[in-house]
Order: sequence, then structure tokens, then C-alpha cells
Amino acid sequence: MSSPASTNGDSPQGFAFALSAYVLWGVLPLYMKALAHIPAMQVIAHRALWALPIAAVVLIWQRRGGDVLAALKTPRLLAMAGLTAILITANWTIYVWAVTNDHALDAALGYYINPLFSVFLGALLLGEKLSRTKMVAIALACAAVVVLTVQAGRLPLVAVGLTLSWGFYAYCKKSLPLGPNQGFTLEVLLLSPFALAYLVWLGATGQGAFGDGSAFDILMLLGCGPVTAIPLLFYANGAKLLRLSTIGILQYLTPTMIFLTAVFMFNEPFGPARMIAFPMIWAALAIYSVSLFREAGERRRNRRDVAAHRIQ
Repeated sequence: MSSPASTNGDSPQGFAFALSAYVLWGVLPLYMKALAHIPAMQVIAHRALWALPIAAVVLIWQRRGGDVLAALKTPRLLAMAGLTAILITANWTIYVWAVTNDHALDAALGYYINPLFSVFLGALLLGEKLSRTKMVAIALACAAVVVLTVQAGRLPLVAVGLTLSWGFYAYCKKSLPLGPNQGFTLEVLLLSPFALAYLVWLGATGQGAFGDGSAFDILMLLGCGPVTAIPLLFYANGAKLLRLSTIGILQYLTPTMIFLTAVFMFNEPFGPARMIAFPMIWAALAIYSVSLFREAGERRRNRRDVAAHRIQ
């Protein structure tokens, strides 16, 4: 769906792909809220099952289906894809439950924290160096979680669960030696037999919303495939055509849209603790963004210096 990214700038096509992905993720709470009367696990099963045909069509169009077939014959790749499939299922489940049970603000918080957690994970597991500004940003995010924990008397489990599941998913995904589209197809391919078995069991026991639900419910559950697969495929292809700093800024769009939806459309309470914690997170993200731009500027200067030296 895309060509290799330029290392020196952003592609308009890449920007369109990434922006579309983040906007679609931003409006996803409205879709999931319309399914609030259906248990979260049923919704997740339909997301996995109906995403598979879309992912398969994309691979066939790209003529990359052979990559997935080869991966199915490689135990190590299957094990790695199985792990990422479990992590993305956990993330989906927490997210759907949060939105449908009036915890969309916690979901927004989790996705705000996630970039900072990814930086921390890179330092912890990959030995990546943390600048002072990034350490300050991470410390602010941790302090915000402490504020919410003290106020509620417990950890903000939805936010922490989304942060951990997506952070480790992204980390493990980097280690999976498959293209983004092939990897996603393999994940939903592994999940689909379990999803189908679960949905068949629900139907046989009279608990399923698909066979016994309204036409609206059936169409919405079928639509879980496109709303799951399309943004992920857009993101995977957009990320290859954009600089890391651009992706780093664009990723704040989704939690901001979720935050605004939760406050102004779902009327979730925005109490004193959140009034303290969210500005702390926003300040942390601003500091992190400044660090990203500085690093990007340094890399550009280094490339120019290397190019000038070669010319001389």
C-alpha cells in the first residue's frame, strides 16, 4: 500500500494514512458505545473474526500472502505472533469495557501515557539512553498516576492496563520479523478459531447477540471488522512514510478526541484529581515532544555535516 519512506522528510501520502488512522481511532468510542448493551468479549470476538477477511484481501492485493503461509510453518514466528495476539486482545478488551462502562476518560489517560511508557520500556529493555527531558516527562506521568491512585484509593486500572498491554504489544511487534500487514493478518488468523468457537458456543446457548439480535446489532458487529482492521492498516503504512517526530505528535490526536468525547458527549465526571492529573500528563507530553523535535533537529544537522564532509 505504500512505498519506502524517505529518511529526510514526511510524505503527504504517509501523513494522510496516519491522520486517517488516528481520527478513526478517535471516533471509535462512539461506535463502541452503540454496542454497550453487548458484552465486551462478544464484541472482541467479532472484531477478530471480521477483521480477518479485510486483512487477507489486503495481503492478496499486495501479493504477500506467502509471507503468512511461511510464518505458519515456523514455530518461533507462531509463538511470537501468538504473544502479540494475546496482548492486542487484552488491549481491545480493556478498551471496549472502559468505553461501554463509562470509563472512557481512563482510556484517554492510558493512551496519553503510552508514548512515555514506550520510552521507559526502550530504556529498560533495550538500553536506550534517556535524556533529562524525557526523564522529567516520565516522572510527571508517574506523579499523575499517583495523584489518581491516592484520590481513588487504588490504581487507575483501565489506564494502567491499556498502557501496559499496548506498550508491550508495540515492543514485541518490533521483534516480529514480518511486515506490519502480514503480522496483523497472522494475529487475527490465530485469534479467529477461538473467536469463532466462542461465538458458536454463545449462539448454541442462546447468549449470542449476532443471531438473536436486531438488524442494527448484526450490522454493527459485522462492522467491527472494518473499524478494527482499516485504522491499523492505515497506521502501519503511514508510519513507514513519516518521521518519528511527526508520528510522535500525531499520536496525541486519538486520546484528545477520546477525552473530549468522554467529557462533552458521554458526560463522564471530571473531578479534582483528574483536573490535576491530566494537565500533568499534558505537560509531560509537551516536554517529551520538545525532546523529540530536538533529537530530530540534531539528526538532520548530523546528516548535513556528513554530507558536507563528503563533498569536501
